[in-house]
Amino acid sequence: MNKFNGIGASNGIATAKAYILKDNMPEIKKVTVQDTEQELVKLEKAIDTAFTQIKKLKEDALENLGAEKASVFDAHLEISKDPELFAQVKEKIENEKINASFALQEVAEIFKNLFLSMDDDYMKERAADVTDVTRRIIKIIEGVEIKDLSSIKEEVIIIAHDLTPSETSQLNAKFVKGFITEIGGRTSHSAIMARSLEIPAVVGIGKQVFDIKEKEILLMDGKKGLVLINPDEKSIIEFKEKAEKLALVKKEQQKFKTLKSVSKDGWNTEVAANIGSLSDIDGVINNGAEGIGLFRTEFLYMEADEWPSEEKQFEAYKKVLESVNGQKVVIRTLDIGGDKKLSYFKFPEELNPFLGYRAIRFQLDKNEILEAQFRALLRASAFGKLAIDVPMVATIDEIKQIKEHFLKIENDLKSEGIKIGKYELGIMVEIPSTVEQADKFAKYVDFFSIGTNDLIQYTFAADRMSEKVSYLYQPFNPALLRKIKKVIDASHAEGKWTAICGEVAGEPMLTAVLVGMGLDEFSMSASSVLEIRSLISKINKKEAQELVKIVLDAETQQEVKDIITSWYEEKGIII
Repeated sequence: MNKFNGIGASNGIATAKAYILKDNMPEIKKVTVQDTEQELVKLEKAIDTAFTQIKKLKEDALENLGAEKASVFDAHLEISKDPELFAQVKEKIENEKINASFALQEVAEIFKNLFLSMDDDYMKERAADVTDVTRRIIKIIEGVEIKDLSSIKEEVIIIAHDLTPSETSQLNAKFVKGFITEIGGRTSHSAIMARSLEIPAVVGIGKQVFDIKEKEILLMDGKKGLVLINPDEKSIIEFKEKAEKLALVKKEQQKFKTLKSVSKDGWNTEVAANIGSLSDIDGVINNGAEGIGLFRTEFLYMEADEWPSEEKQFEAYKKVLESVNGQKVVIRTLDIGGDKKLSYFKFPEELNPFLGYRAIRFQLDKNEILEAQFRALLRASAFGKLAIDVPMVATIDEIKQIKEHFLKIENDLKSEGIKIGKYELGIMVEIPSTVEQADKFAKYVDFFSIGTNDLIQYTFAADRMSEKVSYLYQPFNPALLRKIKKVIDASHAEGKWTAICGEVAGEPMLTAVLVGMGLDEFSMSASSVLEIRSLISKINKKEAQELVKIVLDAETQQEVKDIITSWYEEKGIII
């Protein structure tokens, strides 16, 4: 029996035979051709076919995974119709009289290396997208089968170098019991999708992953990052017991579907869900979430071919508010830019788009886009309990400008005879400057929503998409936990409330710490709601307050993890 250790990326126990996902990319050789016109026709047909395939993959991902996960295909669709890339390919075919596949391979390599040479990590990520799309087109030209992972009809654990967005979106959890990859981390797209699909995943194993042979029996623990190959009887029994315990825990969690989120000593909080589109609402209801803690409106824009009208937005916001039976809905205003692009608007090229022209900075510069969304939101406020959340606010001057816009639009709507309901106005806290002035901001807003994903990125000056600095993605670091407590305390001092809507909210290891800090609302993927609510019911808030004091005095992330692990064990709480 061999044993491998990697990064536990998606919780769960699985056993099945190995399915090795081999790269079937053909070797492309340079061939001189006389009929260049025929090669150009081949190229055009393959581009059209690839575009249709990617569009279908996006539609399937929208249905199975939700808007946020499906958005990874927007970049692929854009590349599959990129005029500059394909103009160079066509020119190469005509001038050098060579075959389409080789010309595309050569140009794709140039584009890939161009992206890889850039300092900006977002642009480096585009290199992988170029490779993914152009390899698909080459396979179509060469008549090579593009593996359809949705056709797997037996229980397997997939072994791969990595899984592309197009591959992950095809996985059927009924048959694919888990996957193990050579590269990747907890925040890689494949890991995030695995958690959405609720299948175990272990990533970052290294090259030894390919020591595993086809059809070998595997046992995997997606929480511990452990993989056993051809396990002995003792391990099989041990893992079976773990799986049974996990199934019992999940069954126990179902009891919390209709219950409130209350600690062991009677302290109340709320556990809400994040959504990216109307198609995600079923998950909110089916998992008993207490409303929607984050509706990411950018997907309304990213799925459109032009700026969505005020009316179209109003209908979407109204539908979300009406769908949750009077529960609170936090709608975030447009958070576009950075890694989120639009097909109908070209953002300026920036060395670091994550720190540039995005979110409210963009809207304050484009008054007509801001006004259309703000009007739609205020009109929708008459149909439910609305909280409006503004992202990337860095200064007090910005929140003053935002409030002036809302006041003006509110007066305009009233003068038009349009009814406006009660609503709350808050800001995303994701920039260290906002944390430092949280006590000042709390006087101008009704609530804070802490976006821990970006707050971690900006606190440690580390792009969360960069594999080279992934070790700096440190949600347990005392520096981050101190920031969170500072924001919660500032809001409470002014009688306001604070939510967390980043990955930290759904991290069981941090639940006790957040309870101890008095977090008013946890918001996460709908699939995590019952687990966190169940855990909150086992935690005594007063005891958790003592835990907070200890972890905030720690020095390192590992020290915090050890303290929390010991605390849970001491209380007999299993996570």
